[in-house]
Amino acid sequence: MAIIYDGKYGTYNINLYYEGSGGTPTDPPPPGGDCTAPTPTGQVIEMPLTSPDTSAVIKADSRGSERFNVSDGIPTTESLYGNVLSKSYLHKNKFVQYSGKCTFNIQVNREFTLKWDPGKEELGPDGKTEITVPDPQEETETLTQTHTIEREYSFWTIENLEVYKIDEAKLWNYAFNGGGITISPSGYLPPVFSSSETHGFTPPSPPASIDAPSGSKSGGKDRPDLSGEDLKSFAEAEVDPVKVRNDTLTFNGSTIMNGSETARAGPTPSQIPTSPAIGENVLYSPRNVIPTSKTNKASQSSTGTIYYGLMSGNINGGSDQSYPIYGINSITVHTPVVMYASISDDAEHNQKTVPAAGRSALILERSFTVSLPNSGQHQSYLGYGYNNYLKYIGSKQIRFPFDVYGGVNQQQFIPKNTWIEVEKEKESFVFYLPVWVDEGFYEVEMRTIAHNAPTGATAQSKANLDVQHHIAEDRVAVDVVGRLYDLRITDIADYNWESVFRQSAGSALPTGVSYWVGMNGIDGASRGLGQKYTLPIAPGSHPIYRNVTVKTGYHFKFELKTKGNMFGLQDRIRITPSFYFVNSKSGQRQPVDLYYHAGNNRFVKVGSSADQLQRYVVLNDRLRNVPVQELTDTALYKYDHDYTFAQISGISRLKYIENYINKYSMQKTQVGSLSLIELNERIRTYIGPKSAIPAGVDAARANASIQKWYGEYSLPATVYAVAKGVTPAEYGRTHQGLTDSSPIFLKEGHIVVNFNLETIREGNSSQPHLQYIRAPLMNQWTQMEGFLRTTQDSYGRSFAVMDGDVIFYEAGQSSQDDFRSMVIH
Repeated sequence: MAIIYDGKYGTYNINLYYEGSGGTPTDPPPPGGDCTAPTPTGQVIEMPLTSPDTSAVIKADSRGSERFNVSDGIPTTESLYGNVLSKSYLHKNKFVQYSGKCTFNIQVNREFTLKWDPGKEELGPDGKTEITVPDPQEETETLTQTHTIEREYSFWTIENLEVYKIDEAKLWNYAFNGGGITISPSGYLPPVFSSSETHGFTPPSPPASIDAPSGSKSGGKDRPDLSGEDLKSFAEAEVDPVKVRNDTLTFNGSTIMNGSETARAGPTPSQIPTSPAIGENVLYSPRNVIPTSKTNKASQSSTGTIYYGLMSGNINGGSDQSYPIYGINSITVHTPVVMYASISDDAEHNQKTVPAAGRSALILERSFTVSLPNSGQHQSYLGYGYNNYLKYIGSKQIRFPFDVYGGVNQQQFIPKNTWIEVEKEKESFVFYLPVWVDEGFYEVEMRTIAHNAPTGATAQSKANLDVQHHIAEDRVAVDVVGRLYDLRITDIADYNWESVFRQSAGSALPTGVSYWVGMNGIDGASRGLGQKYTLPIAPGSHPIYRNVTVKTGYHFKFELKTKGNMFGLQDRIRITPSFYFVNSKSGQRQPVDLYYHAGNNRFVKVGSSADQLQRYVVLNDRLRNVPVQELTDTALYKYDHDYTFAQISGISRLKYIENYINKYSMQKTQVGSLSLIELNERIRTYIGPKSAIPAGVDAARANASIQKWYGEYSLPATVYAVAKGVTPAEYGRTHQGLTDSSPIFLKEGHIVVNFNLETIREGNSSQPHLQYIRAPLMNQWTQMEGFLRTTQDSYGRSFAVMDGDVIFYEAGQSSQDDFRSMVIH
């Protein structure tokens, strides 16, 4: 028997052959069976393409302990991770049931033994009466019937099968290098499945004719009738069910469609299992560093796509699939920098009468420290807040509105208004303020530039809190302050002191001896002096004679220095003397008023309206020993800066210098009175630096930035000291007159001259600029220059002195005594 299959669902013709000796069918063949082509039953198991159910996040490393909330902000050079969750696989299938029917004509032959007894009439034993006696009959008859037997069949086929594995996922965001990342699966196991077209059916091969087991049938008197016999059951028994096969499908070890041969109907297939979600590490890409090429941008949207690839073994269709990933969080790129700058306040050297509130004092020719911390308060976001932001700094810069020196040993000259870059790792920088910088208020600018800053980046104060800014800037208010210092006495006209200051009697050559405020210099460094050569000049100050002091009437020459803007025509030094009396026996000290005779005016009080005695100073005095170079430098500056063209028209620079040295500087300059001295521009010289002046700096201005002031002072030869507040005239009225020897006049001791020194800028006498002694923040006289508040005479007796004490005059001795001693009697 053979089965002929015409096409997938064509007609199956079943022809039964009787096999002869050669195995070839006889002709014509007996009737055979017939099978209809299988057709869909309408039973379908179908699954449309499943959804990937994808989601994704882009966050800051590391997952689970994210350092930043990327929606608020994440800096460049920090890293992101991308994480995609989705179904492990996608599938689509359509299973269709097909059915058909096979029909067989089976001839059934059955031989029956028929039995019946019609009886017959015979004479009974009496020979008379007819009786019916058995007459059994028996025959054989073969009954032949042809029956049509049907066998239905059904099986399942795979009409469509598509299985997709994860190929990759892509995430896009501005923050990524290149704008996006591709994530390939890691540790991913795609589904394992196999399918084959095994569907079909195999009809049975029943005989065309069968001989059923013989049977018998008894009747009554009549012969049995076989017309009612049905031999179909014998035909049915000879026709087996149709054998069928489904298509075969196994998926991840489970049988979805069983392709084994079964009778009549293939088993109903199950559904492909729903895909589980992948693990969190399958599509996970950490450590995606945000490059510094990414400038700050807020709320940058994220997109993504997941790609599934069609696996081999698909049936009837399918192509690679891609799905957009929605709902991914946005990212804000915000690289934080801070600038909370400060500048050291050199308060201990600030001699200003009224220190500027809220400003750091910078002192000329002194170092100062700029603090540019890398830490500071930023936005209160995760990972920001108060933090050290060094890793995000591209550069750190300072701009001074005045010249400074920086670098190792302050050898690097930095012109004003120049942005300079400093080491971003360092937080403290030392600079040095040149002496030629103008005094006054300034703002120093500092900025920290984020490493992702674009050209033309904008700044925000203290921290770039707003995302559009890439620079944190700060401004520190400073006050550049000058100095008033180095007071010293260089000569005393008293003949007893000539050997101290002059190399020989009558000589103008100095010994080099001076009496300084204290044993230290401007900033407290030792001068290498002994206390004997410090102020005040008092008993014991003479290096040779133990009992020599200074007689009234003799002047002393002094000089002092200033730094800063004290080179204007209206700038001057104001010295306010005050007077004390120290008892030579008890050492008791008390403030006194001084009186002198002025012609017919008797007992003129120093400082009263009647006190008209004027003081004068000659700058280029023979015994002052002002260096020629100093005078020349001063003349040059005055020629170039203090006069208009009209004022000096026709006078050459050389001629002016000659006139200045030989004429102008030798003229007397009025400097005030006994109660108030003001050293003015005519007795001022310039001694600023003359070498190593950087290019671009006005050398003349540098030279003028340090000034030396020359002065002298004396008490009248005949001077009367009375306790402060005591009035000689009143005493005379109450004590029967007043004479030079009246007991109210203090004689047994010393009159102490005390100086209070201040600078006056631009003629503003009501607001003195610098103080030598009485600045609220420091005392240059004592704190820096080391004035000692006790002194000792040659006999070992100690007594207290006060800041500002410059000289002790012997109250009972006068310069007139020296002149009288030379008179011939």
